[in-house]
Parts: sequence; structure tokens; C-alpha cells
Amino acid sequence: ISPNAASGHSTSLRCEYLKGRRDAKGQYLFDLLCHHLNLLEKDYFGIRFVDPDKQRHWLEFTKSVVKQLRSQPPFTMCFRVKFYPADPAALKEEITRYLVFLQIKRDLYHGRLLCKTSDAALLAAYILQAEIGDYDSGKHPEGYSSKFQFFPKHSEKLERKIAEIHKTELSGQTPATSELNFLRKAQTLETYGVDPHPCKDVSGNAAFLAFTPFGFVVLQGNKRVHFIKWNEVTKLKFEGKTFYLYVSQKEEKKIILTYFAPTPEACKHLWKCGIENQAFYKLEKSSQVRTVSSSNLFFKGSRFRYSGRVAKEVMESSAKIKREPPEIHRAGMVPSRSCPSITHGPRLSSVPRTRRRAVHISIMEGLESLRDSAHSTPVRSSSHGDTFLPHVRSSRTDSNERVAVIADEAYSPADSVLPTPVAEHSLELMLLSRQINGATCSIEEEKESEASTPTATEVEALGGELRALCQGHSGPEEEQVNKFVLSVLRLLLVTMGLLFVLLLLLIILTESDLDIAFFRDIRQTPEFEQFHYQYFCPLRRWFACKIRSVVSLLIDT
Repeated sequence: ISPNAASGHSTSLRCEYLKGRRDAKGQYLFDLLCHHLNLLEKDYFGIRFVDPDKQRHWLEFTKSVVKQLRSQPPFTMCFRVKFYPADPAALKEEITRYLVFLQIKRDLYHGRLLCKTSDAALLAAYILQAEIGDYDSGKHPEGYSSKFQFFPKHSEKLERKIAEIHKTELSGQTPATSELNFLRKAQTLETYGVDPHPCKDVSGNAAFLAFTPFGFVVLQGNKRVHFIKWNEVTKLKFEGKTFYLYVSQKEEKKIILTYFAPTPEACKHLWKCGIENQAFYKLEKSSQVRTVSSSNLFFKGSRFRYSGRVAKEVMESSAKIKREPPEIHRAGMVPSRSCPSITHGPRLSSVPRTRRRAVHISIMEGLESLRDSAHSTPVRSSSHGDTFLPHVRSSRTDSNERVAVIADEAYSPADSVLPTPVAEHSLELMLLSRQINGATCSIEEEKESEASTPTATEVEALGGELRALCQGHSGPEEEQVNKFVLSVLRLLLVTMGLLFVLLLLLIILTESDLDIAFFRDIRQTPEFEQFHYQYFCPLRRWFACKIRSVVSLLIDT
């Protein structure tokens, strides 16, 4: 478990609780972890893990931990913010605000929290003030802000702006005050609370779906193309890899948004996240939570029920907390702490400028290896679209809908390295794909990959494999055709089944001697008697005649 304890560093908590308790529920583990953190406002948090297929999941508290984890022990799980508070500054305890601060700082580093350059500089300056305190010319030489990695990609202009704000505007702020101001600023950004799920729309354009405290959002590039408030969302449903969102807006206008996830497992995870977020933010009390099913007449679906408290109940419970504030052990000037502390692996933070290139290439390795994975991957801005979002086109929106730009061109965060192992050959595949598409690599990339560059024969062979894989992927149109054919076949099977049941019931009514009140009442009706003598008896004689003719023909031959 990587819980982000109250210290400033990422910590690893080895938990031996499963010994002798293999039937223990997720709630037991979560309570144990929150007790370790001295955390009372725990409903905003959750435990996330990645299965062997690299699909992320939230640990369900009502089910056995061992049954949910398909991998072999030891199990690795991460402590994360699951439901972002609508107003993080209104949280009761400082320890809760601090843990939310660490999560949002991680979102900023991984490119999920997109913002303009001015907002990015202010957020980074708040982090700097919280971690190293007031500017001191004796301790902080020129370029000191470059020792910290706040975003996936820095520029010298942005670093100078961060240092300028830290020197002139934030002097005297305590760590708690800086963290509070950071939360207040982050809350105003349109990608606050976004945990993106990669999908494609009906036109085949790449998009990211996400659930926030305020509603459902769709992101493409660095733009928010859809925003649906929670009170407008009427139903969430999935079938295979297809996700449906039913919306009821003003003037009885009903809309169905359709998106395609990479895998059925990713689509189910998206659906469950939507069900939980809708229940948490929309309902007034947990007694209103109902079991939700994704099934309909022709598809066997899944059933799921949110098991926790809702946001309003959590706020009411937090207001009743009366205890001495728990002590928070913040680290001093440790450059690595500028990297998000909520992670369970090697950190890429606070590296010297000479290693920035290696860090960026490592980030791109993660992108290439996870391009088609079922992860909830971070949002990226449009300037990096050539790598991950080829031929991105603007989504068609209603004329009355405003397309919000949430990041300018100067600030373009890249995708993050997800907390899962990355294949060593992923960089070779990235460079190879660029060669296939006719793009050139930079000099730095060629130098750093020179030792492991494949030969021309290997490039041609791997290129053929990549082209075959690309041609093997079916588009959304083909998937829709296949699903339509399956739906028609299911309809025919259901119709034939119904006709068979009706025929069986008719034979029982007309030919059997069952003296049941229900059957007796039907037989005594004038309509049934008329049907029996005018239609059924002649039809029965006709069938009997045909059967006798066929039997006699078979005997003669």
C-alpha cells in the first residue's frame, strides 16, 4: 500500500493483515489504512489497484480483497482521492486538506490538471512556498525553482515566473496557508477532479471522459467539448465496449451520448465510476442509493450498487468532528517532494536540468506502451496530439454549447508515466512508428537510442507487424455493424422463443384435459370457442392429413 502518509514523502506500508484473514473485506483494509493515517474524513478517498491486464480498479469495500485481486501476493495498492471535494477549502481537518493537496499536486505533475501559464506559475509557487518556505537569497541561488519538477515539461520562462511569484507575493505564508490557497486556486480550474478515461466518439475521434464534483465532462485535446450537470444525467449504461450516457436537459430535450472504450473491462470500470460519482454528488442521503443494472432485453448486463455515504452526509459528519488537530510531519527542502507524493514507484521529480531530456523520453515511453491500454490515462493538450491523438478533430456540439479552452499553447503538459511497469522496448517502438510514418527523430533521441537502435531488417520486420496490427483494428463503424447484427439475431431468437411458448400454451388449452381454473375460464369464453372450432380444428385436420400423406409416401418408397 502506498498511502501518502502525513509525511511529505511517498511511503510504502507493508500490510500483513491477509495472513489468516483471506475472507477480509475491503472495508477492513481501508479502515486500517485510515487509522494509520489518523484520518477521519475518509469518504473522499479510496484504494486503487491494477490487475494483470493493466486495467485499473477501485477496491470494493463490500467484497473480499483476495477475490478482487487476481494477481499473486504481495499485492500492490495505492491510496488515492476517489471523490474530489466540491470545495476542498471547506474540509474540516488540515490532514484531509493536506492529502487532497498531495493528490492535486500529483494531477498537476501528470498533466491531468490543465491550466493557463499564469495559473500554472501561481500553483507551482504555492507548492514551492509550502515546501521550502520564504525565499532566502543565501539558501536559494539563481534558478532554484528548476530543481523541482512541477509539470511534465518546464520552460525557463515559466521557471522564472514561478520564482518571481515565490519571491515577491507569497512571503510569510505558512505551509498550511499555501496549501489552502493552492486548493482554492485549483478548484476554479475546469479540469479539477478529472480522472480521465480514454475513449472514442462515434466519429472515431479520441476523447477523454471524466466525472467531476459538478458533472460529466468530455475532453478532446485541450478543450472541454461537453459538460453535463449531475441533475441532467438520467441514466448510465454500457454494452460490451460501448458506453451510453442519457441526458435530459431543459425543454424536455433528451440526448444520448455514445462512446467506445478500448476494452469491455475498461467500459465496465467507466460505468462503475460513473454510478459511484453520480450517487456521491447527486443524492441527498445514502438511503436513496439503488442497485443499478446495465442490462436490457437483448443484453445480459452487470449489477452494481454504491456502498458508501454521499457528499452531503460526509459534510454533515465532518462538521461534528471535535478533536485536537493531528500532527502533520512535513518535510523540509527535499527537491524530490515536488513530485507528487501519491505514487508507489520510482519518482521522476526534481531532476537536474541535464536529466530533463531523459525524463521526457521516459514519459514518452509510458505513452507508447499504454496507447491502447485500458487505463484511465491523463489528459494531454493539443500540442502533443501528434503522438497520442492522431488526426484529432473538434467534436460537433450544439450551437448553444460553449467550447471551453482549458489550456493555452504555451502550457502543454504531457501524459504521465502511470504507476505500472513499462516495457523496455517501448521507446524502440515509438521511434520505429515515427520512421514508418515518415517523421524524423530529434538529435537527442537518436543519441540516447543509438545503442539499442534495431537494424534495417529488424525495422522492416517490426514495421510489417505494426502495419498488420494497425490494419487489424476494426473501427467504430464495423463494431456498430457487428453489434447491430447481434441485436437482430437476439431479436429473432427471442421472437422464436415467444412463438414456441405461445404454441405450447395453445396446445395445452385445446388438447389437454387439465382442469385448472385459469384454463377453464379461457375455454369457456366465446372467442376461444369460435377460434377452436373455426380455425384450430380445420388446421389440425389439415396437418394430420399432410402427415399421413408423408408417412404413406415414405412407406411406399
